[in-house]
Amino acid sequence: MSSRPVTVGDILEGHVTLDLECLDRIYLNGYVPNLQVGGQVALFLGRHLGMPIPSPAILEKIGAAFRRAVASFAEANGIPVVRFAKGDRKAEVMRPYLEKVAVSGRAGVAAIGVAQEFAPVFTASKQERAGTTPWFSFTKVERRVTCYYFYLWDDDFGAAFIKVCAYFPYPMKIWLNGHEWAKRQATKAGVGFTALSNGFATCQDPAALQTICDRLGPGHITVFCERWWARLPLPLGQADRAGGYWWEVSMRQIEISRTIIFDAPRQGRAFFEAVVADNLDIGRPDHVEPSSVARSSRPPKARSPPGWSPAGSTSPSTPTTSTPGSSSTSNCDTRSHVASGLAVRRAGSCRKRSPGPVLKGPCPL
Repeated sequence: MSSRPVTVGDILEGHVTLDLECLDRIYLNGYVPNLQVGGQVALFLGRHLGMPIPSPAILEKIGAAFRRAVASFAEANGIPVVRFAKGDRKAEVMRPYLEKVAVSGRAGVAAIGVAQEFAPVFTASKQERAGTTPWFSFTKVERRVTCYYFYLWDDDFGAAFIKVCAYFPYPMKIWLNGHEWAKRQATKAGVGFTALSNGFATCQDPAALQTICDRLGPGHITVFCERWWARLPLPLGQADRAGGYWWEVSMRQIEISRTIIFDAPRQGRAFFEAVVADNLDIGRPDHVEPSSVARSSRPPKARSPPGWSPAGSTSPSTPTTSTPGSSSTSNCDTRSHVASGLAVRRAGSCRKRSPGPVLKGPCPL
């Protein structure tokens, strides 16, 4: 008589000490909605700024003023300015600066990184006819331009950065970490926990911690953005904002993770093998990489500052599965890996293809 296969449910029953879902890495676009096509640029220069000719020279003056403002801001506040070289791992380069600010216990700008990167910017072409006033048309193209990375230590989110392109229309990228936000809220609420480098290993009140994780939403991200927009030098000012020219935030990539902590390392490996067995019929066997599990009876100590180890990072001895997917508006994939023998991380990433509101409605995972 053949025995019944062991399922994921069998493994989970009675062997899980913590089961938590939380937003993990949050990567956002910042864009000015009414500065996306050439005609809007002409309106900005003519109607908003009152220039008789919508000349690209005006945009150059705005960009130059922004670059000077960044230099003055760094000098006045004693903030290191780091120029990234090709191939630099920016998180690793900036780690010592973030650690220094984290130890101080105060929120602030840890360092400003300067990089040359491709970004969508406007170029101008001159339209001129005999006996008429010169005119310019604007076209959006990808160009390698100067970008500033403001690496921050935030009271609510911990390590984060805001990247601002120095060229019109000044697109942004914003990086946050949901687990680090949840840790800070749990500490404020008096919920005891043991931290992983990017997550939780134990918790005195798992239900309260899950409630905290579920609370993170658009309002908290908006507060973060407004807080730092008010402190950082930006190419657009309050007069521009009053005229309707300001950044909105949309999803670029959101990672949602489920962390399961087992009572013994062997349960972690058994869980992974059951996941593989339960999903053999989905195809893509090349995405399954079974190998040995790192054996450790204790969860790893949190690194300082937390949040900079990629949530989906694995070592060569870590079992991993990945299931990609796509839709007309976003790419989503899920993956699982085992960390330290006791913790299983199930993560899903959604990457938005087109601009849209941030975190409006449920993730399609």
